[in-house]
Amino acid sequence: MLTHTLADLGWSAHFMQQLDIEALETLQPMRVSAVHRDRLEAIGTAGPAALTLPGGQETGAYAIGDWLMVEPETLRVITLLDRATTLARRAAGTDARQQLLAANVDVMFITTSCNADFNPRRLERYLALAEQAGITPVLVMTKADGCAGTEAREDWRARGEALMPGLAVQLLDARDPAQVAPLTDWWRKGQTAVLLGSSGVGKSTLANTLCGGAQGTGGIREDDAKGRHTTTRRDFLRASHGGWLIDTPGLRALRLQAAEEGIDAVFSDVAELAEQCRFSDCRHEGEPGCAVQAAIAEGRLEADRLRRWQKLRAEDRRNSETIAEARHRDRQFGKIVREAMRERDRRGKS
Repeated sequence: MLTHTLADLGWSAHFMQQLDIEALETLQPMRVSAVHRDRLEAIGTAGPAALTLPGGQETGAYAIGDWLMVEPETLRVITLLDRATTLARRAAGTDARQQLLAANVDVMFITTSCNADFNPRRLERYLALAEQAGITPVLVMTKADGCAGTEAREDWRARGEALMPGLAVQLLDARDPAQVAPLTDWWRKGQTAVLLGSSGVGKSTLANTLCGGAQGTGGIREDDAKGRHTTTRRDFLRASHGGWLIDTPGLRALRLQAAEEGIDAVFSDVAELAEQCRFSDCRHEGEPGCAVQAAIAEGRLEADRLRRWQKLRAEDRRNSETIAEARHRDRQFGKIVREAMRERDRRGKS
């Protein structure tokens, strides 16, 4: 059985400083490798194990990548250590809670492809998620072998780099180990990377190449670049160079929550212009002294990029509301509508 040191598994001073001597002498650190509805799986220095949760706790409070302190004899979870980084999105529907995606991640490989899958609005959401969490984002553009020459490759690279100032972009064929190898420049031994992207862009193929495993892969319809879902759970995989990879299912929706700083980091070019506007409450809709509209008029900023920034910020504000705040807003709106209808009826009778 393959065993690992704590450093191999990603243990660091961040976690060590949370423990006292008694915990170090009596408990065992383990890292969550899988989250199921009824149990957790984890890896420690002695290998993998199925863990027992304290009474009344649900697995939804844990994320793949979490560090736990475990009772060695019973394999019962005693403590969830504070996370270095957390990836989460707002749950579906009207629920205001967060849904955990992964924890203690160092780098995010945002995966898209050099075809119709490339979608700036979706990719900007992934980037904002990474920036808000303090995780290094790298845009990985697969299927570069299908580009018709150097000029086409550079055009795709430019489109990727335009998503965020200073963004690292890698174009590659996910099946080629030599082209995939440079990703380890951002991802050292013992560090953890997460793969995020839509279905059909080559995440499972990329995971296979990085980890030498046998992830299932599905076909893709070339006319619209729509792929079949092949990864249906989050996998915690050991990479060939000694890092760890969390491969996630293709996300159908990514609802940001409390991510204003991350959004502004992705759109730092727009946010910095907005700070130069004459009025602090400028809406960038033609007010005098608007630095954003001046940049658009001079061709230094695309109008669509401004609209995407505004839309994401507005969506994030809505998603960050508590249920009580959302209900209050809905009641206030309903009150305005009812008053407007009564006023209309009064005018109709006069």
